[in-house]
Parts: sequence; C-alpha cells; structure tokens
Amino acid sequence: MGVLLAQSISGLAFLLAVLAFVTCACAGTLGYWQAWAYLAVFGGASALIAAYLMAYDRGLLARRIHGGPIAEAQRGQQVIQALAALFFLATFAAAGLDRRFGGSHVSARASLAADAVVALGFGVVFLTFRANSYAGSTVEVSRGQQVVSTGPYAFVRHPLYAGAALMMLATPPALGSWLALPAPIALVAVVAVRLVEEERFLAMELAGYEDYRRRVPYRLVPFVW
Repeated sequence: MGVLLAQSISGLAFLLAVLAFVTCACAGTLGYWQAWAYLAVFGGASALIAAYLMAYDRGLLARRIHGGPIAEAQRGQQVIQALAALFFLATFAAAGLDRRFGGSHVSARASLAADAVVALGFGVVFLTFRANSYAGSTVEVSRGQQVVSTGPYAFVRHPLYAGAALMMLATPPALGSWLALPAPIALVAVVAVRLVEEERFLAMELAGYEDYRRRVPYRLVPFVW
C-alpha cells in the first residue's frame, strides 16, 4: 500500500509539474490564471479518482500507474501511445504560445465553462473505472476478465476514451486558447485508431465481446460513432 500510494502521489505531482512548466514556459509568464485554474481542476479530479481507487480498487490503480508506450506488448500500440503523449503535451505548449503572442480571445466565462467540461470528462472516466476493474492503460486481456456492459459501457464501448476526449477537447478553451485545438483533435484521431485496433484484439481474445459489440453499436460518441 505504501509503495502504491507513493507512486500515485509522485506520479501525479510530476505530471502536474511538467504541465505547469510547459504551459507557463511557452506563455512566458507565471501570471497565467487560466493555466492555474485548469491545473487545479485536473489535479483535483485526478487525486480524487486515485483516492477512490486506493480505497476500493488498488489493482486497477497499479495497472494505470504502470502504463505508457513501453508497457504495450504490440509495436503498433507503442507508436500510438507515443503519438498520444506528444499531442497531449503539444496541447499545453500551443496554448502557452497562444497566450504569449495573443492569438486568441477566450472570455473568462468561457474558460471557466470549459473547466467544467474538463471536470465532466473526468467524471466519465471515474464512472468507467467504477464499472470496470480491468480498464487498464494497456491493450491486454487479464485472467478472469469479463465483458462489462453496465454503467457508461451501456452507451458506448469505450467510455474511458470518450471521457478523455471530452476533457482534452475542452482543454484549449480552458487555457484561453482556440489556436491550440488542432493538437487535441489530432490526439482524439490517434485514440480512434487505437480503439479500433483494441476492438480487433478484444474480439479475438475476450469471450462475449463480439456479442457486446452488436448490442452496443457506438464506439465513442452515442448515435454518432
């Protein structure tokens, strides 16, 4: 427990420090209130989810911590994960540069509304974790894993990605930037490629997944795709 808790705290602290550095360095100022408001929402929501998993599902928390490109078994997924990380960081860098050179105008009200959408995205992620203890960060099938069709899985087949996409698409306006939107759009496109490949794997390796795909026709967005 102690090691897992330390890893959770240090991992989140490191991520927040990197995001703060990239965003404010590119902006050329620490007086970037949209960045600090966003990081408060991001860090607070992440900490709450980690605390829940620490209390109720440490196995899932451990799987989430030890994810990333290197953890993937397939070369294609390693490349996809690396691209996703690149576009993730590019979102914050682009928003910071936009702030420095004054390319966008986003009202304070719009930025705060976008922060609320970011929190909503984290809420979808939380509901996904609560419904599915196997929602790890790598494409694999664990021993004893079963198809989950309750909670957000009743609406889309990949609610974790849906919540993350919602959060990332709201990030640029939350940071006061419209010009940074291409980076999270590219990130969502990479995620779409990942989930298609993931579905092929699950259809072969996870019993009952093909039937689930027929019952729930939408991958990421209800009534759209």
